Amino acid sequence: MKEILRNNGLSITLFALFLFSFAGQILTGHHQYNQEQLEHGQSAVGFAEYLKSGHFIEATFENWESEFLQMGAYVFLTVFLFQKGSSESKEPGKLEHVDVVPGASEKRDDAPWPVRRGGWVLKLYENSLALAFLLLFLISFALHAVGGAEEYSEEQLQHGEPAVSVLQFFATSRFWFESFQNWQSEFFSIGAMVVLSIFLRQKGSPESKPVDSPHGETGTS
Repeated sequence: MKEILRNNGLSITLFALFLFSFAGQILTGHHQYNQEQLEHGQSAVGFAEYLKSGHFIEATFENWESEFLQMGAYVFLTVFLFQKGSSESKEPGKLEHVDVVPGASEKRDDAPWPVRRGGWVLKLYENSLALAFLLLFLISFALHAVGGAEEYSEEQLQHGEPAVSVLQFFATSRFWFESFQNWQSEFFSIGAMVVLSIFLRQKGSPESKPVDSPHGETGTS
């Protein structure tokens, strides 16, 4: 057990923090939603019904959407864009190990199966991380629209206006405001990480250059 915790401590801690935060979102969101229901003369709902509501779905997936967009864009852009001096960038003009797929005679016996298989399977695997984030973004983007259309329609009906379809919700400024306000914060935060890692350090973190590294040194090696 100690070895499992040591070897997987980062992911275990991050997912534990996610579950704690997600539970907090559900509890407080459920309370807020029921308050709004009562204010509009509607009946309160239980947890199961709340988890199917547009209020919960929209709030959850508009945030997930921006996170997956940020990470997918970052993974893809770091393939060919550089920031000299940043620990988050490859060194400009230098061919690095991550840029090379070894030939058949150079492949390790313990390499992942797609690498040993080669062909189209390897081509897909070479880009699988960015593709996975793209897929997660598209799913979250769609669910944001579905939940948002339901929540927006409820508000419309309360004000004597007609409900909207998912496609109609796509055309509203509200949908794009919700998306852009999250996207801008994600790109700003990752941009700040790239630039601050040029000048600032965190001893012991692989996201930082060594403390004694010059500001102009790029990468973490």
